[in-house]
Amino acid sequence: MSDRNARATPRRVAVVHDWLTVYAGAEKVLEQIFEIWPEADLFSLIDYLPADLRHCVKGKRATTTFIQRLPKATTKYRSYLPLMPMAIEQLDLSAYDLVVSSSHAVAKGVITGPDQLHVSYVHSPIRYAWDLQHQYLAEAGLVKGLKGAIARAILHYIRMWDLRTSNGVDAFVANSGFIARRIYKAYRRDSVVIHPPVDVARFAMRVEKESFYFTASRMVPYKKIPLIVEAFAGMPDKQLIVVGEGPEFEKAKAVATSNVQLLGYQSTEVLIDHMQRARAFVFAAEEDFGITPVEAQACGTPVIAYGKGGALETVRAEGDAAVRTGLFFHEQTVEAIRGAVARFESADNAIRPEACRANAERFSPEHFRVSLKAFVDLEWEKHAADAGRRSCSSSEG
Repeated sequence: MSDRNARATPRRVAVVHDWLTVYAGAEKVLEQIFEIWPEADLFSLIDYLPADLRHCVKGKRATTTFIQRLPKATTKYRSYLPLMPMAIEQLDLSAYDLVVSSSHAVAKGVITGPDQLHVSYVHSPIRYAWDLQHQYLAEAGLVKGLKGAIARAILHYIRMWDLRTSNGVDAFVANSGFIARRIYKAYRRDSVVIHPPVDVARFAMRVEKESFYFTASRMVPYKKIPLIVEAFAGMPDKQLIVVGEGPEFEKAKAVATSNVQLLGYQSTEVLIDHMQRARAFVFAAEEDFGITPVEAQACGTPVIAYGKGGALETVRAEGDAAVRTGLFFHEQTVEAIRGAVARFESADNAIRPEACRANAERFSPEHFRVSLKAFVDLEWEKHAADAGRRSCSSSEG
């Protein structure tokens, strides 16, 4: 009896994260994981998280790998991708009962034993090694030549390693149904979907809207910000305000017209203010989940989104006015965006700010914590019961 009680809850918990450099979407998940298990120990390939961002790990310092000590690891750590599988496998987690990995690269590949439970929250299988390989190689200019051949060989090795190490995960959690399908495609493993937390409390609802449209993002190619700008450049009677900076900023600026304002980087307060006042939020990326559409809905703002990826799970484009929160366009083209805006303006009064807010509440940090804790507790109970049965079978033998 005492042994069963001792196994009722995990005594020591380890949390593994790919790398700690910024406070972004994956780190917001990590922050909530530490709200669930505040006494857990932290492990990561590298830890260069600035002091003012360490609240997301409750001020903890991670146990890191040899990559932490390699040249220029603070900024060029992605260049060490070929070494990451070996590095993550060197982390010694043998003293822990429960291992929770937060993985979009290699964190799920940590080595655990048969008496340990490993639950992996997957933001995505390694994107550049699986279905997005060709896109990443093209963007990096590695389609041809010797460097391209080496890059393909490395990614082949990463895929083989990633598939093999999926067997060391006892239970997968996906951040969306879209990622659950990627997990199954890559590993042939089922997963439960628990959407990542969104700080909806910070994005207060505003019922009164102004006439401008709004988008905000880091301006990288897949976010398609220049495409949105070009679409509105051809609709001079409609105003678009854009917040964000990045490598695509000049491209967006080149196609902007007088009805489009590019504000560059802005504070969170300015971002929220525009989200609250906008007539609608325009979103053209194919995201694994996509936090900004949820934040816009928390402000009571409808979303006009590309109908693929995570947006299909966060935006309600069907049903009556009581539940509808936006609409979709189904091609990443100027014409599709313009058509969606026209459809929205013909029916925007049917989308209520209250419906948008209610939908966003489904993604609150509280909901995330309750869901993840309940799932891990259930997996631990099954793990403990299996261990008990194996122990009885051994003693009988």
